Amino acid sequence: MQTAFYGPSKAAPCAPFALSQNQVIQRTLAQSVSCVGVGVHSGKSASLTLCPALEGTGYVFIRTDIASFKNKIQARYDSVVDTMMCTKIANSYGVSVSTIEHVVAALSGANITNVIIEVNGPEVPIMDGSSAAFSKMIDRAGVQTQDSYVPTLRILKPVKVTHGNASAEFVPGEGRVISVQFDGHDRLENLVDEVEFSFDLEIDDFSELLSDARTFGFYEDAEKLWAAGLAKGASLENTVVIQNEKVINEGGLRSKDELIRHKVLDAVGDLALSGVTIVGHFHGINSGHALNNQLLRVLFATPDAWTLK
Repeated sequence: MQTAFYGPSKAAPCAPFALSQNQVIQRTLAQSVSCVGVGVHSGKSASLTLCPALEGTGYVFIRTDIASFKNKIQARYDSVVDTMMCTKIANSYGVSVSTIEHVVAALSGANITNVIIEVNGPEVPIMDGSSAAFSKMIDRAGVQTQDSYVPTLRILKPVKVTHGNASAEFVPGEGRVISVQFDGHDRLENLVDEVEFSFDLEIDDFSELLSDARTFGFYEDAEKLWAAGLAKGASLENTVVIQNEKVINEGGLRSKDELIRHKVLDAVGDLALSGVTIVGHFHGINSGHALNNQLLRVLFATPDAWTLK
């Protein structure tokens, strides 16, 4: 896949991340930066621009190909309308944007809380299937610290959702830990050595530990996805493809734990749609976009499970 980057060649100074009693200070970008790629599901070319935003904005997607009075979509858990193979959000006009999780994960991992994300079509470009390109864009743009804190939600008691052999759960705990585990995943049994990975948003480096982990899929599922109108832009350049329990991409995996790290990356992006700083531990077993979003919905529908300040 051919991709191109546009934007400043030198990164602006990066302001330090401020943390006080689990409070996260709001931050935005110092300047705008753009990229061009292809949509993994639509197969169409797409451009994306990350722009600075005011305090309290959160993550707002703007479809630049749609009339201005209905082209804004607030990226929140309750604007998610589909979780089949990606996270898709929409506004009250039915205007949507898909595959938002990788760019949102990069923003959350860099502690960017306010940003306008302009995209000229219905899907965020997949780039190489990871968050690496978006993390590099954030580095190029630089960071601007703002004056207010993000609301902090502290988990008081466990909240859990399940589906078959998959589950997702919040439990009380210090820090902001996200961990995901493969358990009894037959098609990965002979391929994956590392079956669990944990990431702490307060102390771990997203760019170093998660950003380069690529999305993955199974060759035998391709025809089903195409029939459903998905994966039209998928290729070995943007997806780890598994066939007969082997990775067929040239060079194989980037690391022995790339697949489980990507599931954690997805969870970082999906959980960032809460709009708050969640203090507590997330643990997923074979979880994905659907359970991640369902867990947030159940959490906010269970007010005695948390406190907000």
